[in-house]
Amino acid sequence: MKDFQLFVGRAVRLPNGIVGDAVLVRDGLVAAVGSESRIRADLPEGASCDVHSFAGRTVLPGLRDSHLHPVAYTALLTGASLHDVDSMTALQTRLADTAALGTGLVSGWNLNESTMAENRLPTASDLDVAVSDRPVMVHRYDGHLAIVNSTAMEIAGIGPDTVNPEGGLIDRDAAGRPNGVLRETAIDLAAGAPGIQNPVSPRDVANCMRRLATRGITSIGAMVRSGDGPWSHLGDEADIVVAAAPDVPIRIHAFITADSPSTLEVAATKLEAAGERVTWAGVKRFGDGSFGSHTAAMLEPFADDPDERGTLRLNESDAEMARLSIAAGRAVAIHAIGDAAAARVLDLFEDLAADGAAPHKLRMEHASLLSAADMERMGRLGAVASVQPAFLGSETDWIENRVGPDRLSRTYAFASLIAAGVLVVGGSDSPVEAPDPWEAMALARDRAGLVPAEALTASQALALYTTSAAKALGELPPLAVGSPADFVIVDRDPIESSPDEVRATQVIATFVGGQLVDVSNAGHWWI
Repeated sequence: MKDFQLFVGRAVRLPNGIVGDAVLVRDGLVAAVGSESRIRADLPEGASCDVHSFAGRTVLPGLRDSHLHPVAYTALLTGASLHDVDSMTALQTRLADTAALGTGLVSGWNLNESTMAENRLPTASDLDVAVSDRPVMVHRYDGHLAIVNSTAMEIAGIGPDTVNPEGGLIDRDAAGRPNGVLRETAIDLAAGAPGIQNPVSPRDVANCMRRLATRGITSIGAMVRSGDGPWSHLGDEADIVVAAAPDVPIRIHAFITADSPSTLEVAATKLEAAGERVTWAGVKRFGDGSFGSHTAAMLEPFADDPDERGTLRLNESDAEMARLSIAAGRAVAIHAIGDAAAARVLDLFEDLAADGAAPHKLRMEHASLLSAADMERMGRLGAVASVQPAFLGSETDWIENRVGPDRLSRTYAFASLIAAGVLVVGGSDSPVEAPDPWEAMALARDRAGLVPAEALTASQALALYTTSAAKALGELPPLAVGSPADFVIVDRDPIESSPDEVRATQVIATFVGGQLVDVSNAGHWWI
């Protein structure tokens, strides 16, 4: 192998400008960035160098998806996707067809009842029509609601006398009997029951991480669970990621959701020993639910449901886990979609900052709706907003009805957050949304027409998935000398392209540690 590898394109692009046309790599690290002629002239005398020419192409930092669920993403790609079902009959047919392919739990993912002709959630009786002799669990696309059939409720012991767990809700019929719809922590009642298990293969996880590289993704902020949780039927996610680690081609920064300090310690220890591509990044906690399930914690009621303000889930246990992570030098990532949840999360962040927590280790996941005062408060803290521009594309038809016109201007307010001094980074929340950073960058700029005043510039949109994301994940500055040589070759410059042109970006090659990621047999990256 030669001493150096030289990669030459039309331009090497960072969010703040073009920095040359070539990247020099040695031992997996960036050795130089700049003009090809200057780099060649500065090579040590007698050094050998392989030159890789990508004429007319643009070299970008590797893309980072700051919030992705790798095990659930794998379950979606290897299970039944329901994103396109348009009626109850179509749902039942899809589930019956899936049941015919195997045994055990029949699981479905990414259901959106608003796109179905009936415009309502299915119930256990609807699922029973499709499959009655085996457990069925269908997840709504936001991950905060699931529907199970009668067999699953029987296995899990969910009946008329079952009480709502803290932070969760069991929907019931007029007679008070559970109807199969489980919200938030109530999902755990079924997902954790023996007999409702469908573990994901580590080999499949590694292959699905390879699929992400086809979109130029070189690092992810991976949300993984250890212990109980709404996706516990998939197996212990931390253990699955550890088992997949030797074959994972990209970098995984794991944020652990654990139900106790001891569970967190065990999972963190395993992840730290998993290899150089996998690290323990911190803990993940939940402040509330989602807009779609009416479980986001709101200061004022939902515009389309005046009796509902959602569910605030943050408690002292969450604060304890956050302190443990900060004390270990890691980050804390807390889910907050409603403005009431965001306010409570910022209260905790202020306490953690007062105890010495570094600002970039305080992450609010989603940061979907904040008051103007809380945006300023978050900026003063210097905390991180881990946002999902793809939500704009999927919620266009209903989000204003849910939050109302007054709050819409503060919903997914990316530009205001940046103006307030918040470090804003981008992710997909996959399998909730497609892990497509190009579509997300385009939506950050054109916002699907929603509140254009909150649109980002092309440079800001690119930073969400490169320089800003790297900082939030604790990585060295991308394409800087001494940093890992993680970069992507694409067919256009996203800064010089319109949003629609960015959507059409073609990834030519993805490199992690200076090595080409082999995606020849990865399969498609999305359903």
